[in-house]
Amino acid sequence: MLFASPLQAEISQTPWSDRALPPDQRARLLLAAMTLDEKLALVHTRFGTPFRGHPKPDGAMNSAGFNPGIPRLAIPPLQETDAGLGVTNPTSAAVNATALPSGLAIGATFDPDLARRGGAMIGSEARAFGFNIMLAGGADLTRDPRNGRNFEYIGEDPLLTGVMAGAMIDGIQSQGVMSTLKHFAVNDQETGRVMLDSVIGEQAARESDLLAFEIALEQGKPRAVMTGYNKINGQFASENPFLIKDVLKGDWRYDGWVMSDWGATHSTENAALAGLDQESGEDLDGSIMFDAPLKNAIQAGRVPAARLDDMVFRIARAAFASGSIDHPAHSGGAIDEARNASVSEAVARRGIVLLKNDKGRLPLPRTLRRILVIGEHADFGVLSGGGSSQVVPIGALRLPGDPPGKYYGQPKLYDPSSPLHAILREAPGAKVDFLDGHDSVAAAQAAHDADVVVLFAEQWMNEARDAPSLALPLNQDRLIAAVAAANPNTVVVLQTGGPVTMPWLSNVPAVMEAWYSGARGGDAIAAVLFGAVNPSGRLPITFPQTETELPRPAVRDPESTTANPGEPLKGEMFSVDYNVEGPDVGYKWFFRTGHPALFPFGYGLSYTRFSTGAVTVTSRHGIATATFDVTNTGARDGIDTPQVYIDSPAGLFTRRLAGWQSVALRPGEKKRVSVAVDPRLLARFDVKDHCWHVSKGRYTVSVRPDAVDTGPSTTFQVSERDLRP
Repeated sequence: MLFASPLQAEISQTPWSDRALPPDQRARLLLAAMTLDEKLALVHTRFGTPFRGHPKPDGAMNSAGFNPGIPRLAIPPLQETDAGLGVTNPTSAAVNATALPSGLAIGATFDPDLARRGGAMIGSEARAFGFNIMLAGGADLTRDPRNGRNFEYIGEDPLLTGVMAGAMIDGIQSQGVMSTLKHFAVNDQETGRVMLDSVIGEQAARESDLLAFEIALEQGKPRAVMTGYNKINGQFASENPFLIKDVLKGDWRYDGWVMSDWGATHSTENAALAGLDQESGEDLDGSIMFDAPLKNAIQAGRVPAARLDDMVFRIARAAFASGSIDHPAHSGGAIDEARNASVSEAVARRGIVLLKNDKGRLPLPRTLRRILVIGEHADFGVLSGGGSSQVVPIGALRLPGDPPGKYYGQPKLYDPSSPLHAILREAPGAKVDFLDGHDSVAAAQAAHDADVVVLFAEQWMNEARDAPSLALPLNQDRLIAAVAAANPNTVVVLQTGGPVTMPWLSNVPAVMEAWYSGARGGDAIAAVLFGAVNPSGRLPITFPQTETELPRPAVRDPESTTANPGEPLKGEMFSVDYNVEGPDVGYKWFFRTGHPALFPFGYGLSYTRFSTGAVTVTSRHGIATATFDVTNTGARDGIDTPQVYIDSPAGLFTRRLAGWQSVALRPGEKKRVSVAVDPRLLARFDVKDHCWHVSKGRYTVSVRPDAVDTGPSTTFQVSERDLRP
């Protein structure tokens, strides 16, 4: 739907109104009509809410970010909303928005088409609410599984992250809404996030974090890129010329605009000259860097006037290309709540990962007589991650208190989709009892009499704070152990923002990772528990056995931080050396060190069985393609996700995911699958020659159910070459 705008009549009279002209030309015509002050007005934004004694700006709509536009030139405001999991409201007032499952759940689907559908859904709601920018597209890799924002991101692998984040961005922008890609780059922990210097070599960064962003840019073509809070090798991301000028705008030829994170602009001249195009959330910067100070720097010749023109041109071109100027979004658009909730449920169903299922304990039979459900608020809904990505739907349960209640200005929240009620619908003949699990003795006593216990365990993760450990909080490990000892038919459903340790694993027959499952998470969980849905999720992140196996066994918590370690926005700097693992993030680190994971990257069980035939490799125009057959050898319909991995000759690099394909199969059905390999995944980045370099030799291609388990493999010969644009 296109929304009428009072500005449309005005823009039709301007030289840049001709929609037949390319966005570049229209942006140049607009730029030529602007005064210096009008140009400056476009390159900084503030909160679109009342903030620290300042009223809500005129024309803002309780948005995360706001720029009033230029009415004289028929340029509509920028109305920016967080984030990648749905439309948020920074005032925490409930809006009728649909919550997607967490980014890790989206990553666990291994399904770019489904990610694109999720992006299109939240993009359509953003437009209906009147927003024209979503601060979405999280593509930071999981270097530390305790990172409080991991749940917003996709996972630990650059290919998976780039493809899935890019698909979401593409979906959002299909609705005429601009999307960002964030947080650029190596922004991989929340502890001291604004005082952190991420130290990493260029080759390592290019083959890991930067590769994820590069692929996401290619796949999604976001209109804007948001820099991170952190420094990278001694320079803040928002004024880092290597990241912005050399890599993003130079090597990758990015033509969108670069915005800072909120309160993360530290200078005027350095930031402008490094390539930052817009100061975001200026209210947090103390003083506005890109208004009067930038004007003074331009008039004094310290910043070329052409640099300001480039800033404005990039913003204007993105607005023209997205349709934000020709067809501005306005509040009051229609939202199909049922359809959108079904999209969220589809993601949740595909993203649930079955981790353990001894003796086929799942799916549960609908003939059960007595079921005991245990878990914090499982009678009400499903847990959601906290922070700026927090969607607050109508009817959500919000808990006061700190901890465990409130971080980053928002309380712990449960989406109103009750697993208990969904279980009742799946097993209408059963007597279903519920306990919150606060009393482990009472829970164990009640468990004795149940045919099966479904125990919901949770780990609440939130922006601006990292988890202190990978253990389940609030004595939940003790609860699970006590209940499992009382009833061997205990099924554990995890609602977590990342990996957790499981000291009780050998004592329970079945474990399911449900992540944060969104608007209809309770229904999705019950559908998998009772077999209406065959689980097909695969882990986008390694589950370690203990923190001691990680590159950094402890998260640095500098003395300058408080109970909310992401604040204050300015403070004493400290560094984290990511050269320890370098490009070997996640499963690559475990492969390199020989530590066995609790559950490896790519892992996930099904209620049916699959077999993979021999793999062959062909090469055409420098692109290697692996081809193989997949067969459903079990008795149920199911979806398999065979993964293609590359091992290099002579240890040039650690095993890499090179591609995958999800395959839906009926019992006995066989399909042929072909997976093309991105040549960069055969290469190392050559810092000296500034390109990807493929070394000559025989490379091994294997098709595996996960990064560790065995599967058919073959070798193929590769010629030496450089990969250049």
